[in-house]
Amino acid sequence: MKHLAILGSTGSIGTNVLDVVRQFPERFRVVGLAAGRNIRLLSEQVLEFSPECISIGDPKLAGSLAELLPPAYRSRIVCGLDGNCAVATMAEADMVVSAVVGAIGLLPTLAAIRAGKDVGLANKETLVMAGRLVMEEVRRHQVRLLPIDSEHSAIFQALEAGRSVDVAKLILTASGGPFRTWTLEDLAKAEPEQALAHPNWSMGKKISIDSATLMNKGLEVIEARWLFDVEPERIEVVVHPQSIVHSLVEYRDGSVVAQLGIPDMRIPIAYALTYPQRLPLNLPRLSLSQCSDLSFEQPDLIRFPALRMAFTALAAGGVQPAVLNAANEIAVAAFLRGRIGFLHIAEVVEETLANTPQDDDLNLQAILAADQSARIVADQAIHSL
Repeated sequence: MKHLAILGSTGSIGTNVLDVVRQFPERFRVVGLAAGRNIRLLSEQVLEFSPECISIGDPKLAGSLAELLPPAYRSRIVCGLDGNCAVATMAEADMVVSAVVGAIGLLPTLAAIRAGKDVGLANKETLVMAGRLVMEEVRRHQVRLLPIDSEHSAIFQALEAGRSVDVAKLILTASGGPFRTWTLEDLAKAEPEQALAHPNWSMGKKISIDSATLMNKGLEVIEARWLFDVEPERIEVVVHPQSIVHSLVEYRDGSVVAQLGIPDMRIPIAYALTYPQRLPLNLPRLSLSQCSDLSFEQPDLIRFPALRMAFTALAAGGVQPAVLNAANEIAVAAFLRGRIGFLHIAEVVEETLANTPQDDDLNLQAILAADQSARIVADQAIHSL
């Protein structure tokens, strides 16, 4: 029986994790749940899984959550960043699933690692912001950081086919999102509802917009650099609209090993939860005879400059990846609220990167300071638009 604490339980990844748990109640027990603001869904999860600790991100909602629960649960409620860290470090947990979205996932994930917990990582921002620091902590505390993103899970699986010294490059696949064939003129008029309509995956709003801009793939490049200890120049991105080949590894002898599967997040989630075992998931099987039309193409960095900016920030090092991430979070939120246009997202990020001071000191304080400074600069850029 593996005891799980789940950060981001009401989001897309979190709900899929709980679906895997439902299928295998003899394998898993949920001991901690943390969510942001969705108290109704969180209360339903609490009643179903009876965790020992419950965190709500917005402290103002703690009372409302308590009213939705029987009295026995009310003493288990914590809130805010401290609440997330409490769930991440609870003694009862064997593994922490970090599935929150955005920079708010960094500190709880670090806390879990420092508490000696294995981590199933879906919060890519943790490694984008502080990859070197986080991986040093993973080694120091001798824990496992297991990828949940479908692309990184695919690479993780493909790397089992050979030795790390024989790896030539990692190839991340991108669906291209809903705007893959759109012109710049059309992109300038894109509405949030259109950007949220991903052709293959069911995801939360933030990651759906990131997929539409290809920033999601840029963040995944930075994550892969640290997770697999591969130099940036050995990481490549190709657009694969069908989302069947989830990523590939090329070895120095010319062999290319790929992981294929239907686009369902429960597959990489289950693999992370039970590695190196695999679960008999009750899901449709991939039919190769029905996916003969698999195509691959180079990403267009003119129409989708976010990917280029991510590679540039990674090459610059220091706090630039944290700045990139912070500016993108602010810009995406502004787009979803109708304050800026779709193409303005990349403009805000680029302006923020150019106007936020670089800091090569990669301690946690410097990273968090850069994150806050970038948010201020990004807000100013949005206001000027």
